[in-house]
Amino acid sequence: MSSQNNTRGGGAWSAIRRVAASDRLSGLIMLSFALVGLVLANLPATAHLFEAITETHIAVPHTNLDLPIGHWAQDGLLTIFFLTVGLDLKQELTTGSLANPKAAAVPMLCAVGGMITPPILFVAVTALLAQYGPGPAGDLVLTTTGSEIPFGEMARGWAVPTATDIAFSLAVLALFAKALPGSIRAFLMTLATVDDLLAIILIAVFFSALNAWYWFIGIAACAAAWACLVRLKRVPWPCVAVVGILAWVMMFEAGVHPTLAGVLVGLLTPAREVHGEPTPRAERYAGKLQPFSALLALPVFALFATGVHFESLTPGLMLSPLVIALIVALVVGKPLGIMATAWLSTHVGGLKMAKGLRVRDMFPAACACGIGFTVSFLIASLAYDNPELSAEARFGVLVGSLIAAAISGVLLSRQSKRYEREAAAGRSVTVND
Repeated sequence: MSSQNNTRGGGAWSAIRRVAASDRLSGLIMLSFALVGLVLANLPATAHLFEAITETHIAVPHTNLDLPIGHWAQDGLLTIFFLTVGLDLKQELTTGSLANPKAAAVPMLCAVGGMITPPILFVAVTALLAQYGPGPAGDLVLTTTGSEIPFGEMARGWAVPTATDIAFSLAVLALFAKALPGSIRAFLMTLATVDDLLAIILIAVFFSALNAWYWFIGIAACAAAWACLVRLKRVPWPCVAVVGILAWVMMFEAGVHPTLAGVLVGLLTPAREVHGEPTPRAERYAGKLQPFSALLALPVFALFATGVHFESLTPGLMLSPLVIALIVALVVGKPLGIMATAWLSTHVGGLKMAKGLRVRDMFPAACACGIGFTVSFLIASLAYDNPELSAEARFGVLVGSLIAAAISGVLLSRQSKRYEREAAAGRSVTVND
């Protein structure tokens, strides 16, 4: 009986890991939770209960940690996702697509171009939609769902459309582009990985309010302890867990967004084989954390991130200057920046695409990079203190990401069918020969 239970438990865990490893399924689960959060927060029957749950505070005794559940999902649970990102980044930088900068130069530059263009479009669109009004000191103000907002306050969201959600973009590829060559997926993976790294730097630089300096000594001590512990032949996991939690607390106290503790310790994990092990520890740990990240941290974060209440969730909300600016920045700005950078780097800079790829082949995948979602939600909550603006920004990210996913899905499906026809024609010629 015991062995049967173990077999069933192992089979269930294997099934969970397969679902988490599927870009398609994990992406759909996260999207479902995001839509459920939006509905629960705005249905009259559930809105009050959902808000009460979101705002319920949970405190850690004898500390300054006293956060509502919604913030625990953002600042605490999302750390698992960022730890996975840190481990993946370390592996890519050590032995993966980023280990050879020359081979990865074009997608790396495209990631930069894809982060620069959306903020420019965002600020330009908000300025175009702005109107002069009775703002303080004659400031340019915007009318958004009945409220007049100074332009300077609105423009604080410039960083919201900079991020690409790697999980969702790969989910779109898995759903609509089964016949695409691996080089396109590798290009997107490299681009999105660099995008993640740049987004992490952006959060650390622009959305951290630094406090007392001595907390950074604690962070450095935790980092050193983690680096030593995870290199031991037998890793003392209770000690590692304590060090990781302390690093998170010290990040929080220092004023740096605490999820970056996950990135820090992930980057300090060995990405080459040690002690005769068959696989690198960073790769192995990322694989073990993936189910918790894809099926717990991200869905719960998406549930609370989109669970914002609007007094009137109507089509008129789509006319909000903030929503329009984010849609344009994500749907137009991302592919525009990526494609322009790819063209300039290959036609002017003399760099080369992967063998068999042309710049125009990347357009459908570039459109998929307009799916902001996870990190964009996080930046929206950090950029705006005004609850109304934060809510509208997250709504704009959701709508813009869905539009980008739909456009890229159609284009990727057509591109995949073209590759299928070309492959079939090639096989036919081979048989006739």
